[in-house]
Amino acid sequence: MPHAVVLRRSQKDDSTLITDFLRDCELRLMTKESIRRYKSPLLMLHEFLKRKSTSFETADREDIIAFLSFLKDRQKCSVKTIGNYFSALSSFYEYLIFKGLVRGNPILPVRKRYLKQYKKPSYGFGNNSPRKLIKIEEMETLISSILDFRDKAMLLLLAKTGIRREELVNIDMSDIDWRELSIMLKPRAKRSNRLVFFDDETARILKKWLHTREMIGAKDDALFIGTWGGRINGNDVYDTVVKHATRVGLHNPNSSKEEDHFSPHCFRHWFTTYLRKAKMQKEFIQELRGDKRKEAIDIYDHIDREELRLAYLAFIPQLGV
Repeated sequence: MPHAVVLRRSQKDDSTLITDFLRDCELRLMTKESIRRYKSPLLMLHEFLKRKSTSFETADREDIIAFLSFLKDRQKCSVKTIGNYFSALSSFYEYLIFKGLVRGNPILPVRKRYLKQYKKPSYGFGNNSPRKLIKIEEMETLISSILDFRDKAMLLLLAKTGIRREELVNIDMSDIDWRELSIMLKPRAKRSNRLVFFDDETARILKKWLHTREMIGAKDDALFIGTWGGRINGNDVYDTVVKHATRVGLHNPNSSKEEDHFSPHCFRHWFTTYLRKAKMQKEFIQELRGDKRKEAIDIYDHIDREELRLAYLAFIPQLGV
């Protein structure tokens, strides 16, 4: 019995439904990279269902299980890649439900039964994190290979603070405390503690970038600007990271495997993992990451600012750049 019950027959074919969904993603202010990642599994499922003479609207649970087997056995996709694909497909079916085209989401029961391990990501504290993790020496090679001071400063700051790319692009000059070597990030729903620190080698590269920034002529207070003088955006950060990571062999744009990709979020994974391996207290790592505290003992345990800064300087990996 089909799990996705058709409510009304759409006048559009599957290709058009994909186009409409991706346009809806744009309206929801998703990044270009996220939309690209959503598109790939939709096209794959579309071709798979077409060979079975069915469509998105009429696909049932058995069709989705067959697609899962196809990805695993024929395409040799990693478990993490399959998880990402099913996340995108589930979002697509939620869109079809929203548009009144189907009543149920056939992805959910299959995802729940076969992909349970994605309910609790480790965020670097366990050994099953799917994101690409590079060695300290590889990070040193990546940063040292960059000649452009803006790009070098961007990637080094991502590595040394573990901040997200949206947090990076929103940093203003006035947010930086050069005496303490700290940055007060803009308020964000996903972040509790907004204070992050950086070290002396990061400060040296940042100051070299600031000299170049003055020559460009900034149009606002943004720390990172483009050649036009305006604030860069998240896509600029992504493109910059991928460009340099590809050049040194850390990113394979032709691979569909998550572990072959090096994105801005991999810096956050690197930051977390190597602080943990250096034996920094878990509570300090969570504070630097801006994670929300959950346990009562954590909520009422005050972490001293100076103690956190000194711990950061003691444990953050040095790259010699």
